[in-house]
Amino acid sequence: MFYGWRVVGVCFVAAVFTWGLGVFGGSVYLKEIGDGHGWPTALVASALTVFYLTNAVCLPAIGAAIDRWGPRPVILFGVMMLALGVAGVGRLTALWQLYAAFICMGVGYGTMSVTGLSATVAPWFERHQGRSIALALTGASFGAMLGVPALVLAIGWLGFADATLWAALTMVAVLLPMTAVVLRHRRPAALGLERDGAPAGSPDVAAAAAPAARGSARGAALRSYALWSVALGFAIGLLAQVGFLTHHYVIAAPMLGPQGAGFLVGATGLAGLLGRLALARAIDRVDPRRYTIGVFAVQAVVLVAFALWPTPQALVPISLIYGFCLGQITTLSPIVVRREFGADAFGAIYGVAGTAIQFCSAFGPVFYGVLAGQFGGYGPVLAVGAACKAAAVLALLSGAGAKRRRRG
Repeated sequence: MFYGWRVVGVCFVAAVFTWGLGVFGGSVYLKEIGDGHGWPTALVASALTVFYLTNAVCLPAIGAAIDRWGPRPVILFGVMMLALGVAGVGRLTALWQLYAAFICMGVGYGTMSVTGLSATVAPWFERHQGRSIALALTGASFGAMLGVPALVLAIGWLGFADATLWAALTMVAVLLPMTAVVLRHRRPAALGLERDGAPAGSPDVAAAAAPAARGSARGAALRSYALWSVALGFAIGLLAQVGFLTHHYVIAAPMLGPQGAGFLVGATGLAGLLGRLALARAIDRVDPRRYTIGVFAVQAVVLVAFALWPTPQALVPISLIYGFCLGQITTLSPIVVRREFGADAFGAIYGVAGTAIQFCSAFGPVFYGVLAGQFGGYGPVLAVGAACKAAAVLALLSGAGAKRRRRG
């Protein structure tokens, strides 16, 4: 088996823990911290925003560090920081500790987020560039599907403090040895291979992957509106998506109860898994920008539907459809950038674009929290989210012409 697929496997496991205990777990932390300390939802949601902002601030440095030193030291550091934050979030005694824990989690998430994992996989593949990134990030769906229900059950058995401690210890025990062993090789050239496992010097692979000067590739990309249209579209779209994910458990709990809400979040993760698998099968044969436009459009429709019919009967199918799409949206931004700008300096290029995406999407939790407080419910908030998805569609469409002109 080509060694690159082992790299994909490690990234898959990293995504399981990163999204299970970070992104999707945030919805559980939001409720448990609020109930346990009596802090307002908007206040706790602001700490989740700090989590995403910390991630955003770190991304340029993380992408550049992976390009320069390889992913192993970066991800090893991230595992420890994420574990420290997860363990700390269950043992809060003061408000400042809430923010400190989420800052640690944000640093860890940055090293194993879309940027970090995509930059780890990108040097290994050319023909299977989309499939490899999609399969690596499929772990995010498993994180929601398995991680959130397991976390909810563990909280019921052990209490919030012990459940988060054991979750952090489990992550360290699994990820540290895998990362240290498998990610010791940075690129296929270290094994005498080209991308996709072809023998060194294969003309087809060499032509497809002919490197440009890293500095010039980065500079040309950052001057292109095609890149910034991707950043703008995903920033607006993920603002609404991250807000929905963070408040999903809170929205569902009054309708379905705590256990039912936990399993719905897990089922949404399963739908995301199916979406990522469908994406992995199709993405190397389609234009990823156009594909993304279609997925954002579907998300806009289902958010409008739930805003109009906020019932348990509507919540379940809408969550599943939305989940099928969100699994793909989380994965698509690096695929679009990788397809349109190549692998050379990918970490640095996507690190900059990812910063813009994450900086905007970081306000999703507090954005939904403040609007829900103002409107007295989530129906109007979801309608605003649908408008964000429509704006994302327009941004991506506006960049399609710039992409064609750049290629010309």
